[in-house]
Amino acid sequence: MALASLRGMGTTITIQAPAGPAEAYLTGEPGRPGLLFYVDAIGLRPQIEAMADTFASWGHTVLVPHVFYRDGSAAELAPQGDLREDGAREAFFAGGVMDRVGALTPDLSGPDAEAWVATLLEHAADGPVGVIGYCMGVRLAIRTAGQLPDRVAAVGGFHGGGLVTEEADSPHLAIAASQAAYAFLHADHDGSMPPEAVTTLAETLMAHDRPAVNLVHRDAPHGYSMADTSMYDAEADEHHRTLLRDLLAQRLG
Repeated sequence: MALASLRGMGTTITIQAPAGPAEAYLTGEPGRPGLLFYVDAIGLRPQIEAMADTFASWGHTVLVPHVFYRDGSAAELAPQGDLREDGAREAFFAGGVMDRVGALTPDLSGPDAEAWVATLLEHAADGPVGVIGYCMGVRLAIRTAGQLPDRVAAVGGFHGGGLVTEEADSPHLAIAASQAAYAFLHADHDGSMPPEAVTTLAETLMAHDRPAVNLVHRDAPHGYSMADTSMYDAEADEHHRTLLRDLLAQRLG
């Protein structure tokens, strides 16, 4: 692991991931309960770093890996314009974002997750960790909990998309192998997580006796937590932070 640069409260480090060097943002005091933070489809950028700094201020050591490291650096893949402007977010997504998301299949993200958690534990307390995700990052968070059940004690998932599918590797199926508690906050104006999917997720959590909060925020869009985009909703953002802080306090201390 090599030091790359300093940004905000945290540090940009390089992780030797399965497919090569990967950037990651590390923030918070060393030796605190660890929190692995999976980005949304837009990727690692100042908004994500600011959120990670906030979560670190709650008493955690937070690691945010650049999960798209196979496709280029975080700076190369980041938006070049203001995604709060009319049409800017849509234009950014039209530039191949979903191709990157679709290419990050479980056979790639699984080995990556082991590298992310191992690196987090080099800096955090040697104990259970939390894993959180936004948008497509929620899928990664759920899968990591199922992959590392003895390590992951808490999972937070916010405006997650495609959590319940008909495929054999549907993210929600990983809940069965996990030992974590969960907090989900969906958006009712989110076509990627319709009501029937929310219901199936709830049934899966109950079937496997996983402690969980699985709520839908009214009048909120997909991406509600991201203040650097046109989808931001302050009320839903505050709701998700309350749920997340409660989850981490209960499960990680």
